[in-house]
Amino acid sequence: MGFYVGPSVHLNGSNHLDSHPSYSAATQAIHADDDLNIVSDVAPPLHVATTFRYLDNPEELITAKDTNSSSSDRHIYSRETAPSTTRLETLLTPLLHAPSLTYSSGLAALHAAYTYLNPSHISIGNGYHGSHGVLALHSKLTGAKILPLDCPATDLTPGSIIHLETPLNPTGECYDIRSYADKAHSHGAYLLVDATFGPPGLQDPFQWGADLVMHSGTKYLGGHSDMLCGVLATQREEWMSGLRAERTYLGSAMGSLEGWLGVRSLRTLEVRVQRQSENAGRLVAWLDEQLKAGAGAGAKAKTSVDTNDTETKTEPNVATPQKENPKTQTAISRTISQIHHASLQALHSPSAATWLPSQMPNGYGPVFAITMKTENLARRLPSKLKLFHHATSLGGVESLIEWRTMSDRSVDTRLLRVSVGIEGWEDLKGDLERGLGELVAEEGEEGSEGR
Repeated sequence: MGFYVGPSVHLNGSNHLDSHPSYSAATQAIHADDDLNIVSDVAPPLHVATTFRYLDNPEELITAKDTNSSSSDRHIYSRETAPSTTRLETLLTPLLHAPSLTYSSGLAALHAAYTYLNPSHISIGNGYHGSHGVLALHSKLTGAKILPLDCPATDLTPGSIIHLETPLNPTGECYDIRSYADKAHSHGAYLLVDATFGPPGLQDPFQWGADLVMHSGTKYLGGHSDMLCGVLATQREEWMSGLRAERTYLGSAMGSLEGWLGVRSLRTLEVRVQRQSENAGRLVAWLDEQLKAGAGAGAKAKTSVDTNDTETKTEPNVATPQKENPKTQTAISRTISQIHHASLQALHSPSAATWLPSQMPNGYGPVFAITMKTENLARRLPSKLKLFHHATSLGGVESLIEWRTMSDRSVDTRLLRVSVGIEGWEDLKGDLERGLGELVAEEGEEGSEGR
């Protein structure tokens, strides 16, 4: 007998919870795949098979030309579907509010999207350098024209794509999804949102008009720095069928081990992301407050918001830090030039305050960036920290800091990207405070030697 995926679950991600949309995301992440439980194990088993037996009864065999893979309830070959990745997609579908497909990596998912949609024009701004690498390959093969993100709407043609990354890598700042959706749709174009930095629970791009949503599941969906994964989700049934069919021939299916790890990870997605986002908000608020205080009475810290407005307001999602001693304020003001995060947009920009709290009502994301005073300070700070690993990537339960120029040649060499984990935020704060203090002390020693 072939490998049966369940009594009421098809390979298109439908499940018994579809009739209970009122269940919370936390409940869906644990129970949306219940109909796939064909064994008594509470923890889903790992299936490593690449091929699966056909039915024993010859009268029940269905040939390839008569098979609709999107409605099949049996696995045949793992380049098409497999138990662990099907289970992962079943969980992702209610969390992302659209049928979802998994891929071997985030860039594999993006490549699949552009291969299927084959746009003649792509509007994109700054952001993840890997995405620009994929688009360079697509343009080389198809001649697609790359446009700036702020191009006039009249430059878009029917079938064009606006590629919007929000929150933005590496700064964690945000764009207004609705405004770009309206811009795209006004000229027959589509909006693709890379929502990697805003995982389920923090934002829902479909609510604001996105046509296609992409995640590098390696990051928050995985959450443990131990799996590669890409995800595409769309509410357009025709697109989903086409993407599913083309994935077979692109050869970018996700591995079974990674699919199993993804299922494990999604069980705790909500609690992880909530804690990470809260920690990041507290750290950013503390750094911002101390940077202002250390800069002197009446001075304001520079923030990278998209407005020159000076008005500020109280933001309920941002923690109010406690006052620090003058040494801490001095260390921060002498080493840090600028702090980047969506919470600062919401706090300091009246224009962003009109849309950002609604777009991200549960927190502004666990990634922020720091621009140091000098390149040398940016190079040295990671080695002073004990609780932040100096490594690329993000989204894991452990906190990371990266001198971003190590992996991205396009950024300011003074920039540090911070991915906040689930540790105690006071411990992370103390680690940053101590590390910055050591930098200031070393600067003082070097100055004394110079004299």
